[in-house]
Amino acid sequence: MKKTLFTLIFLISLCTATRAQSVYYFSEGLAVGPCTQYGREALYTDQLAYLLYQGKLEKPQDGNTLVKNAKGEDIKWRKVAADTSHRFRGDSFSNGYVYLTYQSSKEQTAILTLTGHDMAYVNGAPRGGDMYRYGWMHLPVKLKKGTNEIYARVARFGRFGGITASLTFPEKPVSLNTADLTVADVVPGLKNDSLWVGLTIVNAGSKTLTGLQIKSSLAGKEIITSVPTLQAMSLRKVGLVVNAADVLAPGKQDATIVLFQNGKVVDQTKVTIESVAEGKQYRRTFVSEMDGSVQYYAVSPQYGSVSKEKPALFLSVHGAEVQAINQARAYKPKDWGVVVAPTNRRPRGFNWEDWGRLDALEVLAIAKKQYQPDPSRIYLTGHSMGGHGTWFLGATYPEKWAAIAPSAGYPTLSSYGSHDGVIPDSAGSPMESVLLRASNASNVLALTSNYKSLGVYVAHGDADRTVPVTFARQMRDILGKFHRDFSYYEHIGGEHWYGDISVDWPPLFNFFSWHSIPADTAVSAIDFKTANPGISGKMRWATIHQQISGLNYSRLQLSMNKKDKSFSGATENVALLSLDLGAFEKGTSVKISFDGSPAVTYEVKENNETIYLKKEANWQLTVAPAPTQKGIHRNGTFKDGFRHRMVFVYATGGNKDEAGWALEKAKYDAETWYYRGNGAVDIISDKDFRPENYADRSVVLYGNKYSNLAWDKLLAACPVTVENGKISIGEKQFVGDDLAAYFVWPRQDSDVASVAVISGTGKKGFLAANANQYFSGGSGFPDLMIFSLDMLKNGIKEVKMAGFFGNDWSVEKGEFVTN
Repeated sequence: MKKTLFTLIFLISLCTATRAQSVYYFSEGLAVGPCTQYGREALYTDQLAYLLYQGKLEKPQDGNTLVKNAKGEDIKWRKVAADTSHRFRGDSFSNGYVYLTYQSSKEQTAILTLTGHDMAYVNGAPRGGDMYRYGWMHLPVKLKKGTNEIYARVARFGRFGGITASLTFPEKPVSLNTADLTVADVVPGLKNDSLWVGLTIVNAGSKTLTGLQIKSSLAGKEIITSVPTLQAMSLRKVGLVVNAADVLAPGKQDATIVLFQNGKVVDQTKVTIESVAEGKQYRRTFVSEMDGSVQYYAVSPQYGSVSKEKPALFLSVHGAEVQAINQARAYKPKDWGVVVAPTNRRPRGFNWEDWGRLDALEVLAIAKKQYQPDPSRIYLTGHSMGGHGTWFLGATYPEKWAAIAPSAGYPTLSSYGSHDGVIPDSAGSPMESVLLRASNASNVLALTSNYKSLGVYVAHGDADRTVPVTFARQMRDILGKFHRDFSYYEHIGGEHWYGDISVDWPPLFNFFSWHSIPADTAVSAIDFKTANPGISGKMRWATIHQQISGLNYSRLQLSMNKKDKSFSGATENVALLSLDLGAFEKGTSVKISFDGSPAVTYEVKENNETIYLKKEANWQLTVAPAPTQKGIHRNGTFKDGFRHRMVFVYATGGNKDEAGWALEKAKYDAETWYYRGNGAVDIISDKDFRPENYADRSVVLYGNKYSNLAWDKLLAACPVTVENGKISIGEKQFVGDDLAAYFVWPRQDSDVASVAVISGTGKKGFLAANANQYFSGGSGFPDLMIFSLDMLKNGIKEVKMAGFFGNDWSVEKGEFVTN
């Protein structure tokens, strides 16, 4: 089922909003569309933004033409009006925009709340969107005296569910907002004296705030937590600690939360903490290594203690708009294992790809430590979007699971589609091929051979209209051609959700019960495929460290013969791999023969030794790749810079417009990251950035060599240089003031962290870089992409260069396409 992106624009020429309790609801507007196309690859077009960035966007008028479409037809502005629930709806919202104006009698601060939109331009500055209409993106904005303009790009959910727009005027500049809480439950038998809570602080003041503290008080226990820096005119979710050790009886209690600055109370509120009865499902929070934010996972605990055996662990990944705690509550407690449900960072999050994938792995590691499960009895299951997550995580990490069980799932994002657009099935040009290659890791259908080592149980309702049963039948047919251990079940008359048995299905758990993960040394053959060793490179006793052609598929079809003391088999697109020799004792002479190359003989020097081999003319022994090279620790692409507790570093140099863009863009990305990923990020200026203060943290750098003072600290050895009017990549140059660049580069002072660069050659180039669909789950961005502002109008032919650095991070050994 295809899902399409929609956008819109409304116009208020006078303040026709109504006032109710200091809330101003806009009631009239103009809509235009289609005029945009945002998908999952790095390419996008946006005719309105193109005009806006060039200063050629005329004030919208009813009946006026914005642009002509490909058929030469006029795309015109049309009037729209809000209904009694303050919602704007209409077919003219399709892939379009909305224009709002507000007449202010003075310069003042307001809180803008839009819903149903991807993003908005407020007096020219990009601001985060609320595409799922949650209603808690309350953005502080500075209104100027006179006409204030707002352009909102409408999301798919805006078209179907409507868009709302309102302004409120805050009584105080800094406030706590509890609409979007992340909380833990008090659980008998667990440690409850330091529970992390995430809540939002809105800074509607004109100054960046430092030195803030939050004090929590619950049942007589107080804890003070330091608060990170809050940028002016922004919101940020922060973490605080609550001591709930003395909350014993099941039920809810309010913790008092007080925000201080230099000992003075700034604001206060209450947060409800729930104590659950023993044996009931519960939530636990943790501080994510991804960005330092507070996240949670949910648990359906093991029932009783009927056995002395270690419990099984069932990782259950939820569907779109399903909270992890509700996922856990769909399962009756099991007497032989514990169900753990990660969040995907949000109920929609990232489709269990990208940062949703990392969240699942982070929670899996926490669950292993917390519940000490039998390492051979770890299972994966999920429903709907979580069914896709099961297919994806199962294919990506086959060594982690004894069996998987997707329910009502679709295998790939490209076949099902989503809010973020669709990945095309094939490329129309070499440039598009490179851009699509960056998303190869999302192509489950290309990785189905990885299921060979797993038990697979497929469940689907035959009357499912949300995710049609044809997806399950497709996977049944694919598995039937090679898989020896899968079961298939269609629930007669079952719709998308046919009760808790959609996930808590006894035959499914019975299937799990007779599957286990074998010891690596007991596995004699592997068949493993990956598109990115930095995402997934290891399978049992073999690991792909480097590829011959980056982000194309690599495959190992290898056998280990303990009797003959040998490894043999075939490889595809593998430049460097390692073998774990744990199956052989010290002193054993092991023979290795891959791809018909002459055999390599190696004498095992120590138990559990790992050896490395590289492919040149033939396979030969080598050493582990240096951390400065590409590998499983850091392999690109551009999106890899958004983890390892990344910090956003914005430029303060350049002219006023360029410096203003850098801060606005950093704040826009932070707002989008908060919304999409329940995230939080430090935003600092280039003047305040000291590499030693942010050791092993990735950096997202906004600006160019001329404007950002941190450039030479982080990118001195980088072959890509972006200056005013020019981009140089090795010996190649691109000239113009309208060029934008996204690229990634390893931090030279870290073995794991990366630098993601968002840059331009001038004001137009910087503005062209504004789109941040890189936060869409499964979107593909290569190591490097250079494009002009004209891409917003003309599409892929305006992408100047894109591709992947070599394994040594050089241009010379990389693969790039130019237009």
